[in-house]
Amino acid sequence: MKTKAMNITVIALAVASALSAAPSFAEEQESKAKKKGLEVIQVTARKTVENLQEVPVSVTSVSEQDLVESGITVMTEIQQFSPNTTLQASRGTNSTLTAFIRGVGQQDPLWGYEPGVGIYVDDVYIARPQGAVLDLMDVERIEVLRGPQGTLYGKNTIGGAVKYVSKPMSGDTEFNIEGAFGSYSQTDLKVTGQIPLIDDKLYLGFGHGMFKRDGFGEFLKIADNLGEQDTENYNKDISATRLTLEYRPTTDLFVRLGWDKTKDTSNAKGGYRLLPSIVTDAPVPDSVFDSYSSLPTDNLVETDGISLTVDWNVNEELALKFISAKRESYSSTNIDFDNTAVDIFDVPAIYDDENTSHELQATYSGDGYSVVGGLYLYDAESCGVFDAVLGHLGRSLFPGVATGFAREVAGCNNSESQAAYVQSSFDVTEQLSMTLGARYTNEEKEAYVNNGVQIFNVYPESGWVPGYQRDPNLAFPQVLGTDSNNDGTLDAPASDDWSQFTPRVGVEYQLDNKTMLFASYSQGFKSGTYNPRASGQEGAANPEIVDSIEFGMKRDWNEQLRTNITLFNIEHKDRQYITVTPDPTDSTVLNQSLGNIKGSSVKGLEAEITYAATDLLTIDLAVGLLDGEIEDDPTVATPLLGLSNTPDYTFALSANYLIESEVGYFVVNGGYYYRDDYRLFEDSDALFQEGYGSFNLGVTWESEEGNWYGGIYGKNLTDEEFMIGGYNFAAQDDDGNWIPGLGGDTTLASYYGDPRTIHVKVGYRF
Repeated sequence: MKTKAMNITVIALAVASALSAAPSFAEEQESKAKKKGLEVIQVTARKTVENLQEVPVSVTSVSEQDLVESGITVMTEIQQFSPNTTLQASRGTNSTLTAFIRGVGQQDPLWGYEPGVGIYVDDVYIARPQGAVLDLMDVERIEVLRGPQGTLYGKNTIGGAVKYVSKPMSGDTEFNIEGAFGSYSQTDLKVTGQIPLIDDKLYLGFGHGMFKRDGFGEFLKIADNLGEQDTENYNKDISATRLTLEYRPTTDLFVRLGWDKTKDTSNAKGGYRLLPSIVTDAPVPDSVFDSYSSLPTDNLVETDGISLTVDWNVNEELALKFISAKRESYSSTNIDFDNTAVDIFDVPAIYDDENTSHELQATYSGDGYSVVGGLYLYDAESCGVFDAVLGHLGRSLFPGVATGFAREVAGCNNSESQAAYVQSSFDVTEQLSMTLGARYTNEEKEAYVNNGVQIFNVYPESGWVPGYQRDPNLAFPQVLGTDSNNDGTLDAPASDDWSQFTPRVGVEYQLDNKTMLFASYSQGFKSGTYNPRASGQEGAANPEIVDSIEFGMKRDWNEQLRTNITLFNIEHKDRQYITVTPDPTDSTVLNQSLGNIKGSSVKGLEAEITYAATDLLTIDLAVGLLDGEIEDDPTVATPLLGLSNTPDYTFALSANYLIESEVGYFVVNGGYYYRDDYRLFEDSDALFQEGYGSFNLGVTWESEEGNWYGGIYGKNLTDEEFMIGGYNFAAQDDDGNWIPGLGGDTTLASYYGDPRTIHVKVGYRF
């Protein structure tokens, strides 16, 4: 990455110099309809409503209007608005999220591994990546906070946070129905609305969506013993439901009770073999969306949750807020790692999680200062089981004895944490202010792991494949935990605890009424954890720590030009890292251990520029530059080459043009999005994505009355092929020849982002 490194300070000065010489723009044209211009954007990045231009935090806010005009329907597409941000669907499913911001994140969704980017829905923390790729309904805005948010948001936000903010109810009777139809037989239907149960007091809101699409590819061959299977690959079949009850007994008291449920029954995704199999007839397919499988293609991800929010404005200075939530998720998934019709390396798995959280928050605004503080409690249980089925290898190694081979790993990784936080912003002079904040978190983790092998194929439940009956007495030894009665056998969970103090210090200077300069130091941490794949007794990995320094400028140069620029430097210490060390004498053994390595560092620049050229034309530019290095560590068997899922730069240029007509309003939106080269894994360039750019174009229409609306949207119009995930269980010798890895095959497979798609939507509301 050093070969592409940039002098970020020089670039920042160049940008600032160019902007300081910006010409005076013509006065805005009169528009009788919808004003475009620079808008006042409200955000809650600091847990209170503020003008984006007055918030000394690197944050991107994407409004409902932005989402509609860009044809955005799912959270992962938000990455094109936010610099240095990666939001992608993880490998085998449509709804499991991989999130990285500024080179910090987590791509392994197994229970026990903690995310590096926090996801919040109406201030409720979404702890697990399963089901976190949300289809957007009734959204007011989405905020992307870049950099560690350890003071106000707490653990597992070392890279940043993504906040989904729902629209509040208006109090009127409203109904909206929307349908979308497009490429690959896309058929979406959304129904939302609200009903006043007691005028001006009690309202019921509802929403239901069904999102379906045929596959981008197909499974070219599926194992004969599985019978008839759905051969669609990369299809989509998701339903989502939300119910909300809002109560406003007085103007100062607001109560919201919400429930949501998402069910994803899309097929398990098959990966694209980048190398032909040396075990069976599985050549490299012609299409990157085609695959093979020896597992059933069905897949299930279910999430549901209930939350209670109470907002009380005690008086003009003091406000109290209480948020309580319970969330559950369940996944039953099939991952064919080798992507052939032979059981070379199959992983059927179940994930089962639940968590509860409670937060009490107080906000006080005084003369020249404000304070926000609170208490936070979190309790979670995260469990699962998976089987590494190496049937072909077992039969080859033990002919006449073994009917297959499987290693089963099962366990739980549970946590309890308590935190207290406070942050204050206060004026030093009329122009100078400071922000001081701190959070103290105490956390305890308990975990156990069962791990063992059998010389026949094992699956998590009976009926997983046709004819399979799991022996109810089948058990595997506990390998991680404690011996509670000193009889030499592990029979209880292992436990460990940590406490962490995460501060924030900031200085803000209001140069004039249009320009704010800011500098800050902040810290975040990711929870310590146990290795959910442990094959023997091992200690817990310690928390990760991220220290961040930022310098920024936010300026509205006039009524047409806005620039928000941030320089940042991140030191990521004690990174938790999973090492895989195959046994050269036994290809059934996959040695995986979890520990802390030295860390990584990232410095970079982010620039977000909006130019309202006229009332009708708006141009947006978002640029992210970074220079990241990961320290090699002697405890890791394979050299670390660079950060994963982190391009050196991202670039997004878009334009919106409003057209007024006798039949309503049209908005033409076009955009170009570029991501530079990136690798999928830190220790290998076998899965390396070259830089690519994609074009999107859409036209949105709304009738003059506002009740009818529609649009047509094309995405990835140049049909770029780009990797978003993969698996590497092959190796290369000194001559560059591929040699087999776990399971005995040359398993190198990748997953790809969406191809070119076009869809049309139409809706009616009253």
